[in-house]
Amino acid sequence: MRTLSNRAAIIAQLQKDILLLEGFKPTLDDSGFHAGLEPIKEAFPNARFPTGAIHEFISMSDEQAAATSGFICGILGKLMQQRGLCVWISSSPTLFPPACKLFDILPHHLIFIHLKRERDILWAMEEALKCNRLIAVVAELQEINLVASRRLQLAVEQSQVTGFVFRHKPKNLNNTSCISRWSISPLASGMEEDGIPGIGFPRWKVELLKIRNGRPGSWQMEWSANSFKLITKPKYSVHERLLKRG
Repeated sequence: MRTLSNRAAIIAQLQKDILLLEGFKPTLDDSGFHAGLEPIKEAFPNARFPTGAIHEFISMSDEQAAATSGFICGILGKLMQQRGLCVWISSSPTLFPPACKLFDILPHHLIFIHLKRERDILWAMEEALKCNRLIAVVAELQEINLVASRRLQLAVEQSQVTGFVFRHKPKNLNNTSCISRWSISPLASGMEEDGIPGIGFPRWKVELLKIRNGRPGSWQMEWSANSFKLITKPKYSVHERLLKRG
């Protein structure tokens, strides 16, 4: 029994050492931080959402882009409860600030920067990631190469700011040094059978395509009661509800 216990301790320590070499830095809080994503926390290394790292989101259509913006805002709302502000960099205003209140984000806690050239967006993101007064930085762009993504990762390893690279209609799904890659697709909203008519909670098909030292997976989720929740039982869509009433 002692031998098995020693082996388990050695393996656990090796796993921690590997995570440190990969840039994952644990916090003093053993319970971990999930960024509101407790339903899928087992997908993350040490069951903790990686902060102080770069996350990559891929959208291939305008509908996916809108869904991705909402999903990122859900994560940001939890991050920004800890401390600090968020910088959102894009080539044009695509986010409606008052709508962010749905995700517990105060609009004046978001700093928007609009730049036309992607190389300027990358430069601004790298500089913003070096500022440890921020909690997160989001940059909307199309392409990013391995060298540029590595520069972003080096920046957050010093500041511990969390970065989100939001790639819309990329021409090349190349390898990057980002700790994760996500694809978010919209799902039809729904309501309980005895719910009132109207628009339901935002829903997404969440695909974690890759996660360093974690477990990729796919889930159906919705945002309700100020939190991410798994869709675990059938609910009537708005269309189905109207048919039942008719």
